[in-house]
Amino acid sequence: MTPEQRVDAIAALGMEILTRDELIARFQEADSQGRRLLAYDGFEPSGNIHIAQGLLRAITVNRMSALGVDYIFWVADWFALMNNKLGGDLEKINAVGEYFVEVWKACGMDLAHVRFEKSSERMDQEYWLRTIRIGMANSLDRVKRCGQIMGRAESDNLSAAQIFYPTMQASDIFELEVDIAQLGMDQRKVNVLARETAEKIGKRKPIAIHHHMLMGLQHVAAEGLTGADAAIAKKMSKSNPDSSIFMNDSTEDIARKFKKAFCPEKQIEDNPILEYCKHIVFQRDALSRNADISITIERPEKFGGNRTFQNYLELEQAYAAGEVHPMDLKVVTAKHIDALLEPVRRHFVSDVRAKQLADTVTSYSVTR
Repeated sequence: MTPEQRVDAIAALGMEILTRDELIARFQEADSQGRRLLAYDGFEPSGNIHIAQGLLRAITVNRMSALGVDYIFWVADWFALMNNKLGGDLEKINAVGEYFVEVWKACGMDLAHVRFEKSSERMDQEYWLRTIRIGMANSLDRVKRCGQIMGRAESDNLSAAQIFYPTMQASDIFELEVDIAQLGMDQRKVNVLARETAEKIGKRKPIAIHHHMLMGLQHVAAEGLTGADAAIAKKMSKSNPDSSIFMNDSTEDIARKFKKAFCPEKQIEDNPILEYCKHIVFQRDALSRNADISITIERPEKFGGNRTFQNYLELEQAYAAGEVHPMDLKVVTAKHIDALLEPVRRHFVSDVRAKQLADTVTSYSVTR
């Protein structure tokens, strides 16, 4: 594929690219050097892991790696500490980080193109000097506007430690010398901060790619909000367990949550069930090369009989026309999500170390 074709394929994943021309140029440069691009993705180890972090992240990584992108996953242990996750207990934070890796391994993430590094192991004198220079290049108000990346509003009463968080996260991008900062739309502000600051501190500007944020199952009003702010308001959240599908949910949990989910008849926009079909169910071939991505809704003849859809657009059009009932859509989506989670459940039963990790994390009884 040409650089232009690879960038088109990345854009088709439902991502924002800052900027398209820069990414094309970076692919051209990498091709001439005989190397793959390097992307940064980071996560705070914090309690349970839902399908937006698990399945969707694995699909994104696999699609990107097939296009010539390798990943460094930044295990943000000290960031979780600063954000008071798991009570700031680093032993618990590190255990959850290991648990997340086991989940990605089990659900089909292509770990041949991913390496994991702990933030705490890279924070040397050079790291802190660069972090200070990023802070010097930006006002306090500018940094506080990035509070969104921690799940905080700008008006929140941040601790002194949390004030460091955005400058440290920007510093991470330069520490790892990546081509791409590839994070969710909720991390957009800090990626823009890094891009705007790069030249001021003598660093190469990173390309920012922001992936789609999966909606929660329950309806969330987002009146007056647009773009990234609206997406953040609607995203799947661990703080509302019934609005999230977790990677260790049972078949019964999944069926119950989907049954109660928001799914208005004929409505396409802001419909979480259609979102899961579009971004996960019809993308599951990224997790298994032999996957048949078609779905079949099974129903009695008096309700139209069975109906098979070969792609998402076919399903969306049929749903908008009222040819698919919301409950039928919920049932078939729950069935496919459950099938994608079955290998994860098996892994945490059959693998001794993984089971011990899962039991340890469950014992923390923390979902945030």
